Amino acid sequence: MTDLPSIGAWLRELGLGEHEALFAENHIDWDVLGELRPQDLRDMGLPLGHQKRLLRAIAALDATPDLSATNEALSPQRLPPELDRHEPSDGERRHITVMFCDLVGATAFSEQLDPEDLRTLMQAYQKACGGAVERYGGHVAQYLGDGLMVYFGWPQAHEDDAERAVRSGRDIINTIKSIAAPRPLQVHIGIASGTV
Repeated sequence: MTDLPSIGAWLRELGLGEHEALFAENHIDWDVLGELRPQDLRDMGLPLGHQKRLLRAIAALDATPDLSATNEALSPQRLPPELDRHEPSDGERRHITVMFCDLVGATAFSEQLDPEDLRTLMQAYQKACGGAVERYGGHVAQYLGDGLMVYFGWPQAHEDDAERAVRSGRDIINTIKSIAAPRPLQVHIGIASGTV
């Protein structure tokens, strides 16, 4: 099963790619998308037709599981789709470590940079993070705008998945320092481990 696309890719699929920078500037990603209301879209300055199109697309997403909260996303009743490969009567217990990584000051970058330069910066950031994750056997489950959600322990488990997540996080912190940006890049990283 494929990962969710970025918000930008989703907007482009809807024919609304021109609003990608606006969504990034307002930190709108998958975990808040479903909470957008007509007034929010008006406040953001979207034309009426685009508001209607977005609201319809968001309503269509409401039928899919919400992956925004770690405890809900990893609870046995609501596994992420890529982990839910069994019939309802089947079950598999796994110890998984989840890492969330979020770029600090992404809104400021979106205000400072031309959209193409912002895209180049975000691609370099995502590539650096993805490389660090791969080095330690992790799996990038989702790119969420300027953040990413990573699994250690799925699809392949290791005895030291939690340690791998920490080492990967440290690698990300060190690696992103070399990315050319108006100011040095920084990230917030959270790691949680448990049985799902």
